[in-house]
Amino acid sequence: MATSRRADMFTADGKPSDDDPREHGPSLGDERTTLVEALRTARLTLEMKCEGLDAEQMARRSVEPSTMSLLGMVRHLAEVERSTFRTMMAGQDVPRLFVSDTNRDGDFDDAVADAKLVEEAWDAWRAEVDFSTRYVAEAPSLDVTGDDPLNQHGSGGGAMSLREALVGMVWEYGRHMGHVDLLRERIDGRIGQ
Repeated sequence: MATSRRADMFTADGKPSDDDPREHGPSLGDERTTLVEALRTARLTLEMKCEGLDAEQMARRSVEPSTMSLLGMVRHLAEVERSTFRTMMAGQDVPRLFVSDTNRDGDFDDAVADAKLVEEAWDAWRAEVDFSTRYVAEAPSLDVTGDDPLNQHGSGGGAMSLREALVGMVWEYGRHMGHVDLLRERIDGRIGQ
């Protein structure tokens, strides 16, 4: 039987690591605290998975015909953060960051090996995360609603609560972290985290 390569997924003693920024967050919190912490750790996981990579590695595609890359994933998640919290929840009329009506997959398709593009993608993602974090912290309750008339966020074409938006965002990161795991492993064999 082949030896498992999953040894770096967990600490040797099975206890939380002081080096992992996702550890030691709030636990046994209320609903808002729980949702915010789940989203915080998902965002940190994205950053950790991309840590130490150059522009070529960040832009490296998975396997044809997919245009998926870590850089594309950062750009995509910046778009999702923006459309969820700025556009839907806060009602801001802001342009998209990397996609358009004529380039619907620009977040992935235009993610090329250029250090400036990588820096811009991280800056955009961090700006959207900062906005989202502030918006959630300042919201009077999880019952505030945003409008999703085109059902882009799973509302069925109407109002969506902040609670539902947070669950959707946790789900969005969760579904993509598997992709990110595989992309990183393909680049340099790094697994776990």
